[in-house]
Amino acid sequence: MKNILSILFVAVFAFANAQETANRFFYELTFKPKKDSTKIDKVIATLDITSKKSIYQDYTVAAQDSIIKLAVEEMEKTKSFKDMSKLIKMPKFSYKIVKTYPEMKEQFVDRISMNLFGYEDDIKFKWNILPEKEKIGEYNTQKATTDFGGRKWTAWFSTDIPFQDGPYKFYGLPGLIVKIEDTEKDYSWKLSGNKKIENYEELSYSEKINAKYGMSNSVTPTSKEKFEKAYATFKKDPMGEFRQKITPEISSMKMPGSDITVGEMMKKQEKMAKDFFNSNDNPIEKPNSVSVGNLEKVGKEKDKK
Repeated sequence: MKNILSILFVAVFAFANAQETANRFFYELTFKPKKDSTKIDKVIATLDITSKKSIYQDYTVAAQDSIIKLAVEEMEKTKSFKDMSKLIKMPKFSYKIVKTYPEMKEQFVDRISMNLFGYEDDIKFKWNILPEKEKIGEYNTQKATTDFGGRKWTAWFSTDIPFQDGPYKFYGLPGLIVKIEDTEKDYSWKLSGNKKIENYEELSYSEKINAKYGMSNSVTPTSKEKFEKAYATFKKDPMGEFRQKITPEISSMKMPGSDITVGEMMKKQEKMAKDFFNSNDNPIEKPNSVSVGNLEKVGKEKDKK
């Protein structure tokens, strides 16, 4: 009986610890996507904080998980193609920022064609904490400033929320960053809500379904320099990897249950990708020049050569 109880205790303990809990903080990001335009855009971003790490990302696609799930299930059931672009809103930003606790190692993760790549970003913020205090929403906050990415930033943090974290790559203040913006007000994040998520799963349904149909969700590590060169080339020809796998015969075939051909679908996907890349020429971090040549293999892809 003692042995049975010991086994039962271990099983219950393991199950309990498998249930990850996360604190999800919602930020309204207001930003200026084009340098020479007065247009201001908005998006909701999330910062999910667990015991081991935090994940920052655009919440647009994840927020539409239920719509995507219904559409995918219908396509799988009817064996027919459905144009998802007519159903969902596309994200403004495709990357994730993962900060590992307690070292606060940062990893920038984004997709290049069918694969995910990530590079470590060693950032040490030098904060100047100032005496000014301000009430922002329900939070008592204090002012701090820093320089980062070619911009000067002003942050307001709250010690009422005991996480030394914040949106995007920002961290290192004695409380959660409630608001942060650059002096030009090109980018401004403001905390708009939060909730606790029991049984937290890092991957959204759309990410899981991508993996099911050939787009890897495992992150291949690489360097920042190699990533930026490969990504710049990918932006010039976003369908290049797919095109290599599609013969003229396949290109002329109709998508299941649809009048659109595989080639037409690819052209539409290419336009969407280029529209996405061209929609923002005013990045958060002001870029260094990146030479663009042939797509350089990175991480595990390079090792296959």
